[in-house]
Amino acid sequence: MTIDIEQILLATTHRSLEWNVRDAVLYAHGIGLATDPLDPVELAYVRDVDPLIFPTFPVSVALTGGPLAGAGLDMRHVLHGAHALTLHAPIPPAGFADMHGAMIGIWDKGPGKGAVFIEEKRLSLNEGRTPLATIRTTVFGRAEGGCGAPRDGQPAPHALPARSPDAIADIPTSPNQALLYRLSGDLNPIHHDPVAARQAGFPRPILHGLCSFAICARAIVDHCADRGAGRLRHIEARFSGPVFPEDMIRVGLWRDEDIISFEARIPARDALVITAGKAIIASETWQ
Repeated sequence: MTIDIEQILLATTHRSLEWNVRDAVLYAHGIGLATDPLDPVELAYVRDVDPLIFPTFPVSVALTGGPLAGAGLDMRHVLHGAHALTLHAPIPPAGFADMHGAMIGIWDKGPGKGAVFIEEKRLSLNEGRTPLATIRTTVFGRAEGGCGAPRDGQPAPHALPARSPDAIADIPTSPNQALLYRLSGDLNPIHHDPVAARQAGFPRPILHGLCSFAICARAIVDHCADRGAGRLRHIEARFSGPVFPEDMIRVGLWRDEDIISFEARIPARDALVITAGKAIIASETWQ
């Protein structure tokens, strides 16, 4: 497919976002929080009044509306390659935000080898005066190889430490996890329709990549931040394989001061599903 590289790189978007307590609570259920009805820490994310907000919630609020949506890629052959979230302020349980989107770069892998596209969305509160979050989305366009973009300069993935993990977290997913997570807005049928999943090459519906992303964040918060979700300031990862609802996700964690490296695999299949993970935690939660 022929695309206009210069026009895509100049594309910007702007939209207003709104969310409420119900949105935040649905998101918490979708990523598997509060499955233990007696856990007071996790129950705080699903209470009716002033719930705690899990730090990856902005990726759901800002799911759509970036410049990649109008880039003209052949969506039948687009893969979600990586995601990164940086938080600049605590997330209110309900509110409004301005979102400005821009392209970061395009890298051509060559004819028949695809191309990499990265967009950035900046969220702010108080009519743009208070930065809230920065989100970078990387997609791999398998049909866009040979588009003429630069071959070099793509950001390198985070390198994991050359030692065994300092901690391992096993987090189960439920058979209906994708059905719960889709209530936060990602309605791609490969996550809930068996026929669509088979047409896409999967034996059954797969879990949303951003749900697995949040599950890794849960492991980091629980094992590296004393369950204080307000200490998470940044998280990034690459998606390397599908997760199916009911899979047990095993997250390997390496801690080097405030930097947490991580990867995730499905031990039942010995399949690596999240790679090059990096998170940054603060010494204290948001005030």
